[in-house]
Amino acid sequence: MGDPLAFIQELDSTIAQGNDLRRAATLRHLTDLYLVGGQSYNDDEIAVIDDVFMRLVATIEESSRALLAIRLAPLAKAPPGIVRLLACDDAIDVASPVLTHSERLDIDTLVECARSKSQDHLLAISRRKTVPEAVTDVLVERGEQQVLMSAATNAGARFSDQGFDRLAVRAQGDDELVERVGRRPDLPPRLFQQLLDAASEVVRVRLEAEKIHARPVIDRVVENVAARIETGALTRTPEYAAAQVLVESLNRAGQLNVARLEQFAGAGRFEEIVAALALMATMPAELVERLVNDTRAESLLVLAKAVGLPWQTTHSIIALAGQRYQRSAADIDQCMAAFRRLNPATARRILEFQRTHGHTAARKH
Repeated sequence: MGDPLAFIQELDSTIAQGNDLRRAATLRHLTDLYLVGGQSYNDDEIAVIDDVFMRLVATIEESSRALLAIRLAPLAKAPPGIVRLLACDDAIDVASPVLTHSERLDIDTLVECARSKSQDHLLAISRRKTVPEAVTDVLVERGEQQVLMSAATNAGARFSDQGFDRLAVRAQGDDELVERVGRRPDLPPRLFQQLLDAASEVVRVRLEAEKIHARPVIDRVVENVAARIETGALTRTPEYAAAQVLVESLNRAGQLNVARLEQFAGAGRFEEIVAALALMATMPAELVERLVNDTRAESLLVLAKAVGLPWQTTHSIIALAGQRYQRSAADIDQCMAAFRRLNPATARRILEFQRTHGHTAARKH
Protein backbone atom coordinates (compact mmCIF):
# COMPACT_ATOMS: atom_id res chain seq x y z
CA MET A 1 0.00 0.00 0.00
CA GLY A 2 3.06 2.26 0.34
CA ASP A 3 2.34 5.99 0.52
CA PRO A 4 -1.35 5.57 1.41
CA LEU A 5 -0.38 3.60 4.49
CA ALA A 6 2.13 6.30 5.49
CA PHE A 7 -0.64 8.86 5.05
CA ILE A 8 -2.98 6.85 7.25
CA GLN A 9 -0.39 6.68 10.01
CA GLU A 10 -0.38 10.48 10.16
CA LEU A 11 -4.12 10.71 10.72
CA ASP A 12 -4.18 10.20 14.48
CA SER A 13 -3.07 13.77 15.14
CA THR A 14 -5.67 15.09 12.70
CA ILE A 15 -8.44 13.15 14.42
CA ALA A 16 -7.28 14.20 17.88
CA GLN A 17 -6.27 17.80 17.24
CA GLY A 18 -7.71 18.97 13.91
CA ASN A 19 -10.76 21.18 13.48
CA ASP A 20 -13.90 20.19 11.57
CA LEU A 21 -12.67 21.57 8.27
CA ARG A 22 -9.37 19.73 8.53
CA ARG A 23 -11.07 16.48 9.47
CA ALA A 24 -13.50 16.80 6.55
CA ALA A 25 -10.62 17.46 4.15
CA THR A 26 -8.74 14.48 5.55
CA LEU A 27 -11.80 12.29 5.09
CA ARG A 28 -12.11 13.36 1.45
CA HIS A 29 -8.42 12.61 0.88
CA LEU A 30 -8.74 9.17 2.46
CA THR A 31 -11.85 8.45 0.40
CA ASP A 32 -10.03 9.48 -2.79
CA LEU A 33 -7.19 7.11 -1.96
CA TYR A 34 -9.62 4.26 -1.39
CA LEU A 35 -11.59 4.90 -4.56
CA VAL A 36 -8.37 4.77 -6.58
CA GLY A 37 -6.62 1.85 -4.89
CA GLY A 38 -9.18 -0.01 -2.85
CA GLN A 39 -9.53 -2.95 -5.23
CA SER A 40 -5.85 -3.82 -4.75
CA TYR A 41 -5.82 -3.70 -0.94
CA ASN A 42 -5.77 -6.93 1.03
CA ASP A 43 -8.05 -7.62 4.01
CA ASP A 44 -5.52 -6.38 6.58
CA GLU A 45 -5.03 -3.10 4.75
CA ILE A 46 -8.78 -2.63 4.38
CA ALA A 47 -9.18 -3.25 8.12
CA VAL A 48 -6.65 -0.47 8.89
CA ILE A 49 -8.44 1.97 6.60
CA ASP A 50 -11.81 0.87 7.97
CA ASP A 51 -10.72 1.73 11.50
CA VAL A 52 -9.57 5.19 10.44
CA PHE A 53 -12.81 5.83 8.54
CA MET A 54 -14.88 4.96 11.60
CA ARG A 55 -12.84 7.16 13.92
CA LEU A 56 -13.02 10.08 11.50
CA VAL A 57 -16.76 9.73 10.95
CA ALA A 58 -17.38 10.00 14.67
CA THR A 59 -15.92 13.52 14.57
CA ILE A 60 -17.47 15.06 11.44
CA GLU A 61 -20.79 16.70 10.62
CA GLU A 62 -23.73 15.14 8.82
CA SER A 63 -23.03 16.65 5.39
CA SER A 64 -19.55 15.11 5.30
CA ARG A 65 -20.92 11.74 6.41
CA ALA A 66 -23.57 11.92 3.70
CA LEU A 67 -20.95 12.63 1.03
CA LEU A 68 -18.89 9.68 2.26
CA ALA A 69 -21.94 7.41 2.09
CA ILE A 70 -22.67 8.46 -1.50
CA ARG A 71 -19.08 7.73 -2.54
CA LEU A 72 -18.67 4.39 -0.75
CA ALA A 73 -22.12 2.90 -1.37
CA PRO A 74 -21.44 1.68 -4.95
CA LEU A 75 -18.16 -0.05 -4.04
CA ALA A 76 -18.41 -3.85 -3.85
CA LYS A 77 -15.22 -3.88 -1.77
CA ALA A 78 -16.03 -0.96 0.53
CA PRO A 79 -14.67 -1.24 4.09
CA PRO A 80 -17.39 -3.24 5.90
CA GLY A 81 -17.22 -1.48 9.27
CA ILE A 82 -17.79 2.03 7.97
CA VAL A 83 -20.51 0.76 5.63
CA ARG A 84 -22.40 -0.71 8.60
CA LEU A 85 -21.86 2.47 10.61
CA LEU A 86 -23.21 4.67 7.83
CA ALA A 87 -26.17 2.36 7.24
CA CYS A 88 -27.16 2.63 10.90
CA ASP A 89 -26.81 6.43 11.01
CA ASP A 90 -29.96 8.09 12.31
CA ALA A 91 -29.66 10.77 9.61
CA ILE A 92 -31.46 9.40 6.55
CA ASP A 93 -29.30 11.45 4.15
CA VAL A 94 -26.33 9.47 5.46
CA ALA A 95 -27.95 6.05 5.71
CA SER A 96 -30.05 6.05 2.54
CA PRO A 97 -27.32 5.65 -0.14
CA VAL A 98 -25.81 2.71 1.72
CA LEU A 99 -29.08 1.03 2.64
CA THR A 100 -30.28 1.24 -0.95
CA HIS A 101 -27.14 0.53 -2.96
CA SER A 102 -24.35 -1.09 -0.96
CA GLU A 103 -23.74 -4.76 -1.73
CA ARG A 104 -21.30 -4.84 1.17
CA LEU A 105 -24.06 -4.75 3.78
CA ASP A 106 -24.76 -8.06 5.49
CA ILE A 107 -28.28 -9.33 6.12
CA ASP A 108 -27.96 -8.99 9.90
CA THR A 109 -27.30 -5.25 9.56
CA LEU A 110 -30.23 -4.82 7.19
CA VAL A 111 -32.52 -6.69 9.59
CA GLU A 112 -31.25 -4.63 12.54
CA CYS A 113 -31.91 -1.36 10.69
CA ALA A 114 -35.32 -2.55 9.54
CA ARG A 115 -36.26 -3.40 13.13
CA SER A 116 -35.00 -0.23 14.79
CA LYS A 117 -34.79 2.68 12.37
CA SER A 118 -37.26 5.15 10.88
CA GLN A 119 -39.75 4.63 8.09
CA ASP A 120 -37.38 6.51 5.77
CA HIS A 121 -34.72 3.92 6.54
CA LEU A 122 -37.20 1.12 5.79
CA LEU A 123 -38.12 2.79 2.51
CA ALA A 124 -34.45 2.94 1.49
CA ILE A 125 -34.05 -0.78 2.28
CA SER A 126 -37.18 -1.64 0.29
CA ARG A 127 -35.56 -0.15 -2.83
CA ARG A 128 -32.50 -2.41 -2.82
CA LYS A 129 -31.75 -4.42 -5.95
CA THR A 130 -32.43 -7.57 -3.95
CA VAL A 131 -34.18 -7.83 -0.59
CA PRO A 132 -34.05 -11.27 1.10
CA GLU A 133 -36.96 -12.83 2.93
CA ALA A 134 -35.54 -12.19 6.41
CA VAL A 135 -35.57 -8.46 5.63
CA THR A 136 -38.97 -8.27 3.92
CA ASP A 137 -40.49 -10.08 6.90
CA VAL A 138 -39.55 -7.05 9.02
CA LEU A 139 -40.54 -4.51 6.36
CA VAL A 140 -44.01 -6.05 6.09
CA GLU A 141 -44.43 -6.04 9.86
CA ARG A 142 -43.13 -2.51 10.59
CA GLY A 143 -43.48 -0.65 7.32
CA GLU A 144 -46.12 1.95 6.67
CA GLN A 145 -48.00 2.21 3.37
CA GLN A 146 -45.17 3.78 1.34
CA VAL A 147 -42.74 1.09 2.46
CA LEU A 148 -45.18 -1.71 1.67
CA MET A 149 -45.90 -0.23 -1.75
CA SER A 150 -42.20 0.01 -2.54
CA ALA A 151 -41.43 -3.54 -1.39
CA ALA A 152 -44.40 -5.00 -3.25
CA THR A 153 -43.33 -3.28 -6.46
CA ASN A 154 -39.67 -4.33 -6.17
CA ALA A 155 -39.11 -7.36 -8.43
CA GLY A 156 -35.93 -8.16 -6.51
CA ALA A 157 -37.73 -8.46 -3.16
CA ARG A 158 -38.36 -11.99 -1.96
CA PHE A 159 -41.18 -12.77 0.47
CA SER A 160 -41.55 -15.78 2.72
CA ASP A 161 -44.93 -17.50 2.95
CA GLN A 162 -45.44 -15.77 6.27
CA GLY A 163 -44.43 -12.44 4.74
CA PHE A 164 -46.91 -12.83 1.90
CA ASP A 165 -49.66 -13.76 4.37
CA ARG A 166 -48.97 -10.65 6.42
CA LEU A 167 -48.72 -8.47 3.31
CA ALA A 168 -52.12 -9.69 2.11
CA VAL A 169 -53.65 -8.88 5.49
CA ARG A 170 -52.14 -5.41 5.54
CA ALA A 171 -53.33 -4.75 1.99
CA GLN A 172 -56.98 -5.13 2.94
CA GLY A 173 -58.81 -1.85 2.47
CA ASP A 174 -55.96 -0.36 0.42
CA ASP A 175 -56.77 -0.79 -3.27
CA GLU A 176 -53.45 0.57 -4.48
CA LEU A 177 -51.50 -1.88 -2.35
CA VAL A 178 -53.84 -4.74 -3.29
CA GLU A 179 -53.16 -4.03 -6.95
CA ARG A 180 -49.38 -3.96 -6.54
CA VAL A 181 -49.30 -7.14 -4.47
CA GLY A 182 -51.69 -8.84 -6.87
CA ARG A 183 -49.36 -8.16 -9.78
CA ARG A 184 -46.45 -10.05 -8.25
CA PRO A 185 -45.77 -13.22 -10.27
CA ASP A 186 -44.55 -15.05 -7.14
CA LEU A 187 -47.74 -14.41 -5.17
CA PRO A 188 -49.27 -17.73 -4.05
CA PRO A 189 -52.55 -18.40 -5.93
CA ARG A 190 -54.53 -18.78 -2.70
CA LEU A 191 -53.54 -15.23 -1.71
CA PHE A 192 -54.38 -13.85 -5.14
CA GLN A 193 -57.95 -15.02 -4.66
CA GLN A 194 -57.95 -13.55 -1.15
CA LEU A 195 -56.82 -10.20 -2.54
CA LEU A 196 -59.53 -10.29 -5.20
CA ASP A 197 -62.15 -10.91 -2.53
CA ALA A 198 -60.95 -7.85 -0.59
CA ALA A 199 -60.46 -5.53 -3.60
CA SER A 200 -62.82 -2.98 -5.05
CA GLU A 201 -64.61 -3.87 -8.27
CA VAL A 202 -62.28 -1.65 -10.34
CA VAL A 203 -59.14 -3.25 -8.97
CA ARG A 204 -60.64 -6.74 -9.20
CA VAL A 205 -61.37 -6.28 -12.90
CA ARG A 206 -57.85 -4.99 -13.60
CA LEU A 207 -56.15 -7.82 -11.75
CA GLU A 208 -58.28 -10.49 -13.36
CA ALA A 209 -57.61 -8.99 -16.78
CA GLU A 210 -53.85 -9.09 -16.18
CA LYS A 211 -54.02 -12.72 -15.13
CA ILE A 212 -55.54 -13.49 -18.53
CA HIS A 213 -52.10 -12.92 -20.07
CA ALA A 214 -50.93 -16.15 -18.50
CA ARG A 215 -54.01 -18.14 -19.47
CA PRO A 216 -53.41 -18.70 -23.21
CA VAL A 217 -50.15 -20.53 -22.53
CA ILE A 218 -51.69 -22.67 -19.81
CA ASP A 219 -54.88 -23.33 -21.77
CA ARG A 220 -52.94 -24.39 -24.85
CA VAL A 221 -50.91 -26.82 -22.81
CA VAL A 222 -53.91 -28.29 -21.01
CA GLU A 223 -56.33 -28.49 -23.92
CA ASN A 224 -54.02 -29.33 -26.80
CA VAL A 225 -51.15 -31.34 -25.37
CA ALA A 226 -52.47 -34.65 -26.70
CA ALA A 227 -53.22 -33.18 -30.13
CA ARG A 228 -49.88 -31.40 -30.60
CA ILE A 229 -47.45 -34.11 -29.53
CA GLU A 230 -46.12 -36.41 -32.19
CA THR A 231 -45.34 -40.08 -31.75
CA GLY A 232 -41.58 -40.59 -31.38
CA ALA A 233 -39.42 -43.66 -31.62
CA LEU A 234 -36.69 -42.67 -29.14
CA THR A 235 -38.01 -44.70 -26.22
CA ARG A 236 -37.82 -47.87 -28.28
CA THR A 237 -34.11 -47.55 -29.09
CA PRO A 238 -31.20 -49.41 -27.44
CA GLU A 239 -29.61 -46.02 -26.67
CA TYR A 240 -32.59 -45.06 -24.57
CA ALA A 241 -32.56 -48.37 -22.71
CA ALA A 242 -28.92 -47.75 -21.76
CA ALA A 243 -29.74 -44.18 -20.75
CA GLN A 244 -32.56 -45.39 -18.52
CA VAL A 245 -30.24 -47.80 -16.71
CA LEU A 246 -27.67 -45.02 -16.19
CA VAL A 247 -30.22 -42.53 -14.91
CA GLU A 248 -31.79 -44.99 -12.49
CA SER A 249 -28.33 -45.87 -11.15
CA LEU A 250 -27.51 -42.18 -10.65
CA ASN A 251 -30.83 -41.67 -8.88
CA ARG A 252 -30.20 -44.55 -6.46
CA ALA A 253 -26.77 -43.10 -5.70
CA GLY A 254 -28.27 -39.66 -5.02
CA GLN A 255 -26.42 -38.14 -7.99
CA LEU A 256 -29.32 -37.27 -10.28
CA ASN A 257 -29.40 -33.51 -9.87
CA VAL A 258 -29.42 -30.19 -11.74
CA ALA A 259 -25.68 -30.29 -12.42
CA ARG A 260 -26.00 -33.75 -13.96
CA LEU A 261 -28.85 -32.61 -16.23
CA GLU A 262 -26.76 -29.67 -17.42
CA GLN A 263 -23.91 -32.05 -18.18
CA PHE A 264 -26.25 -34.25 -20.21
CA ALA A 265 -27.63 -31.24 -22.11
CA GLY A 266 -24.18 -29.80 -22.80
CA ALA A 267 -22.99 -33.15 -24.15
CA GLY A 268 -26.04 -33.54 -26.38
CA ARG A 269 -27.24 -36.65 -24.54
CA PHE A 270 -30.92 -36.40 -25.41
CA GLU A 271 -31.77 -39.93 -24.28
CA GLU A 272 -30.41 -39.29 -20.78
CA ILE A 273 -32.36 -36.01 -20.56
CA VAL A 274 -35.63 -37.76 -21.41
CA ALA A 275 -34.94 -40.62 -19.01
CA ALA A 276 -34.01 -38.23 -16.19
CA LEU A 277 -37.05 -35.98 -16.64
CA ALA A 278 -39.34 -39.00 -16.83
CA LEU A 279 -37.96 -40.27 -13.52
CA MET A 280 -38.11 -36.85 -11.82
CA ALA A 281 -41.68 -36.20 -13.03
CA THR A 282 -42.90 -39.79 -12.53
CA MET A 283 -44.24 -39.74 -16.07
CA PRO A 284 -44.05 -42.26 -18.91
CA ALA A 285 -40.88 -41.71 -20.90
CA GLU A 286 -42.71 -41.64 -24.22
CA LEU A 287 -44.85 -38.73 -22.98
CA VAL A 288 -41.80 -36.82 -21.70
CA GLU A 289 -40.13 -37.36 -25.06
CA ARG A 290 -43.08 -35.76 -26.82
CA LEU A 291 -43.17 -32.83 -24.40
CA VAL A 292 -39.47 -32.16 -24.91
CA ASN A 293 -39.87 -32.41 -28.69
CA ASP A 294 -42.81 -30.01 -28.75
CA THR A 295 -41.70 -27.12 -30.99
CA ARG A 296 -43.74 -24.55 -29.02
CA ALA A 297 -41.73 -25.11 -25.80
CA GLU A 298 -44.59 -24.38 -23.37
CA SER A 299 -44.91 -28.04 -22.41
CA LEU A 300 -41.21 -28.28 -21.63
CA LEU A 301 -41.38 -25.08 -19.55
CA VAL A 302 -44.24 -26.53 -17.51
CA LEU A 303 -42.39 -29.81 -17.01
CA ALA A 304 -39.18 -28.05 -15.92
CA LYS A 305 -41.00 -25.71 -13.52
CA ALA A 306 -43.01 -28.58 -12.03
CA VAL A 307 -39.92 -30.65 -11.17
CA GLY A 308 -38.08 -27.59 -9.78
CA LEU A 309 -35.44 -26.97 -12.44
CA PRO A 310 -33.87 -23.48 -12.55
CA TRP A 311 -33.98 -21.42 -15.74
CA GLN A 312 -30.31 -22.07 -16.60
CA THR A 313 -30.89 -25.84 -16.73
CA THR A 314 -34.20 -25.43 -18.55
CA HIS A 315 -32.46 -23.20 -21.11
CA SER A 316 -29.81 -25.88 -21.68
CA ILE A 317 -32.51 -28.49 -22.33
CA ILE A 318 -34.39 -26.13 -24.65
CA ALA A 319 -31.17 -25.52 -26.57
CA LEU A 320 -30.60 -29.28 -26.89
CA ALA A 321 -34.16 -29.94 -28.05
CA GLY A 322 -33.93 -26.93 -30.36
CA GLN A 323 -31.19 -28.55 -32.42
CA ARG A 324 -34.05 -30.04 -34.42
CA TYR A 325 -35.31 -26.53 -35.27
CA GLN A 326 -34.02 -22.99 -34.89
CA ARG A 327 -34.97 -20.74 -31.98
CA SER A 328 -34.24 -17.02 -32.21
CA ALA A 329 -32.93 -14.94 -29.33
CA ALA A 330 -36.40 -13.38 -29.06
CA ASP A 331 -37.93 -16.87 -28.74
CA ILE A 332 -35.54 -17.68 -25.90
CA ASP A 333 -36.36 -14.39 -24.17
CA GLN A 334 -40.07 -15.18 -24.42
CA CYS A 335 -39.45 -18.64 -23.01
CA MET A 336 -37.51 -17.17 -20.08
CA ALA A 337 -40.26 -14.65 -19.33
CA ALA A 338 -42.95 -17.34 -19.50
CA PHE A 339 -40.91 -19.65 -17.28
CA ARG A 340 -40.45 -16.97 -14.63
CA ARG A 341 -44.15 -16.09 -14.67
CA LEU A 342 -45.25 -19.68 -14.30
CA ASN A 343 -46.19 -20.60 -10.75
CA PRO A 344 -44.73 -23.97 -9.59
CA ALA A 345 -48.07 -25.07 -8.12
CA THR A 346 -49.82 -24.28 -11.41
CA ALA A 347 -47.15 -26.18 -13.32
CA ARG A 348 -47.63 -29.23 -11.11
CA ARG A 349 -51.38 -29.17 -11.71
CA ILE A 350 -50.83 -28.99 -15.47
CA LEU A 351 -48.33 -31.83 -15.26
CA GLU A 352 -50.85 -33.96 -13.40
CA PHE A 353 -53.33 -33.33 -16.20
CA GLN A 354 -50.69 -34.34 -18.71
CA ARG A 355 -49.95 -37.53 -16.81
CA THR A 356 -53.59 -38.57 -17.07
CA HIS A 357 -54.78 -37.19 -20.38
CA GLY A 358 -51.50 -37.18 -22.24
CA HIS A 359 -50.82 -40.83 -21.37
CA THR A 360 -54.37 -41.77 -22.35
CA ALA A 361 -53.88 -40.05 -25.71
CA ALA A 362 -50.58 -41.84 -26.15
CA ARG A 363 -52.23 -45.25 -25.67
CA LYS A 364 -54.80 -44.41 -28.32
CA HIS A 365 -52.17 -43.69 -30.99
